[in-house]
Amino acid sequence: MQRRDFLKQGVAAGSAAATAGGVATTGAAEGAGGAAGGDKFKLKYAPHPGMFENSAGPDYLDQLKYAADQGFTAWEDNGLKGQPPQMQEKIGKTLNQLGMTMGVFVAHGDFRAKAFVQQDEAARDRVVQNIRDSVDVAKRVGAKWMTVVPDNYDPNMEWGFQTANCIDLLRRCAEVFEPHDLVMVLEPLNWWSDHPGLFLHKIPQAYEICRAVDSPACKILFDIYHQQIQEGNLIPNIDTAWGEIGYFQIGDNPGRNEPGTGEINYRNVLKHIHAKGFQGVLGMEHGKSQGGKEGEAKLVAAYRAADDF
Repeated sequence: MQRRDFLKQGVAAGSAAATAGGVATTGAAEGAGGAAGGDKFKLKYAPHPGMFENSAGPDYLDQLKYAADQGFTAWEDNGLKGQPPQMQEKIGKTLNQLGMTMGVFVAHGDFRAKAFVQQDEAARDRVVQNIRDSVDVAKRVGAKWMTVVPDNYDPNMEWGFQTANCIDLLRRCAEVFEPHDLVMVLEPLNWWSDHPGLFLHKIPQAYEICRAVDSPACKILFDIYHQQIQEGNLIPNIDTAWGEIGYFQIGDNPGRNEPGTGEINYRNVLKHIHAKGFQGVLGMEHGKSQGGKEGEAKLVAAYRAADDF
């Protein structure tokens, strides 16, 4: 699945929930999908809107309740900023009632712009405004982490100049988040299958930039799917970049579906992350290998297997 699909899916789910209104009850979720009442997972895996719509129904808040009933303790929604403030508040209230942690939403990501690598002040000011706009959203839902994608690279400029420009803009963004104890997580996206031409695409590159920004408000989003495609060497790169990693996302390769459908040994990778004492969220930014309720049950079973360490 492409990131644009996740954004659209999140907005659509939010619209359905806003129409329904109110905070869903656990009984409503169970009636829609027959929750299994699973034990909590060892790590904070975070489903996204639409992932359990066949089992829980179209209502956003019912899906949240259903995910909690399956043992998930976190949630992720790339398109959260596109939902009405009233709905954001309902989501935050429901997460708090369920004892769930809010994962990332996208604070900034423009797949056509070059604001981070160039010195167009008007474009850079718009990025900073996107960051400012994200603060109130984060407060409504109780979020700590927000995804920032540093746009495209410029083929007509030396790479070092682009890196320096990116660091300068990220420092401005970090100054917005620091007083609120919020964190932007920079996501390297692979060039080979999904996002050719984006500036940030490797973990060592993200590590270098985060070290240069030198702020607790600027960390790495290590998307395991993207990095398996881009450079592999997952566990050694996790270890080397550990001090700057703030968030993980999951997806198997090929296919970008649930663990166990591709080549990544997720049980070993997740065991390693757990052993290092990771307390944050691991977003389930992937699709399902099978449709319907059966596919959703298969997804939960896949996480049970990957979490069995």
